[in-house]
Amino acid sequence: MSKKLIIKRPWCPFCGQEVARATDKPNRKMSEFTVGECSCGAVYSCDPTGHNIGAAMVETLVHACGENDDLAWELMPDDDYLTGRIEDYDEVAHQVVETRNLDGRAVRGVLYFVRLHTEISDIAGKLQKNKQQDVDRVTADTGFTPPPVEPLTTDQGSRQKANKRLVKELVEAGEEDALVALCLDDRKTLRLAQRLLYDPLEENRWKLAWLLGKVCARVATRDPGQVSELLHRLFEACSDSAATPWGMIETIGSVIAGRPDIFGAFTQYLLHYVNADSTRVQTIWALAEVAENRPDLIRKTPFYSMFHFLEHPQPEVRGQMARLLGRIKAAEASLQLMGLHSDSAELLIWQDGAPVETSVAEQAKKAVNSIQN
Repeated sequence: MSKKLIIKRPWCPFCGQEVARATDKPNRKMSEFTVGECSCGAVYSCDPTGHNIGAAMVETLVHACGENDDLAWELMPDDDYLTGRIEDYDEVAHQVVETRNLDGRAVRGVLYFVRLHTEISDIAGKLQKNKQQDVDRVTADTGFTPPPVEPLTTDQGSRQKANKRLVKELVEAGEEDALVALCLDDRKTLRLAQRLLYDPLEENRWKLAWLLGKVCARVATRDPGQVSELLHRLFEACSDSAATPWGMIETIGSVIAGRPDIFGAFTQYLLHYVNADSTRVQTIWALAEVAENRPDLIRKTPFYSMFHFLEHPQPEVRGQMARLLGRIKAAEASLQLMGLHSDSAELLIWQDGAPVETSVAEQAKKAVNSIQN
């Protein structure tokens, strides 16, 4: 006799209330699970396969601690927090299916819940507040302000559909406003724009990277999720040994620099590409773009491991590195930077979508002035 199909909406194991579908965090980092929050204070993550519950447990706890890894590792289960789980969860239908099969599809998902005890929750809240105050001080120093929220489309019937030809035309014309509107109308716009990075002309790749940074900063005011998805695709493409990372690193840097308040957590992954000859210059440039508004994000990485690039045989590497160190006010490298004051080798640095002629000496002097002032 077959089991009767029993379908339920998922619920919080602590308070019994129904919970909403887990979603991507706006500042979602690499390889994270979707998360949600219950009104009782519990947070949860979704492992749609049920095979990665260990990783889901860790990320849920870190999320409950306000993304404070250090605090999360100090906590003890039961003493500091409670855990719970809802099994047989189907992410597609957002339902718990006790028969573990829905329309011929195996259902093995798990929702993992964490609820901090009150005193620990208070500590996490205070630490998160202090962290935000530090960020506010940095952005006040650099003068960074996020763009205003994009207006909503009131006429649903006027929504545009993106296609390769239309996106290419808008990109070639530099139509930032039209691209932003198209992204908010059709989420595949950024995917189509990403394909245009495979351009044999380096100049076109730099220009598109800058344009996408401007567009994504504005799109993120309404839909940061699709920008986060773009960053994930770009990093995946960079890690594909069979693909050429044309324009990928530059675009990542432009996008993070445009909204470091949302996507700053991606910065740490850029360092993976600084040791490859094909992506070294672009990576240092990308880090410097982020550093212009959020130097603290670079200082949280092992940036000192790049000091030796000041002695690199390529002037592009030496000049870009001097620019980066000046933007993070790396006093630790002052003597090395002073040693480049007579380095007259020339290079091009792309700024605001245009190439700027400069020299290693000019960048080194600017860096020292920035550090001293």
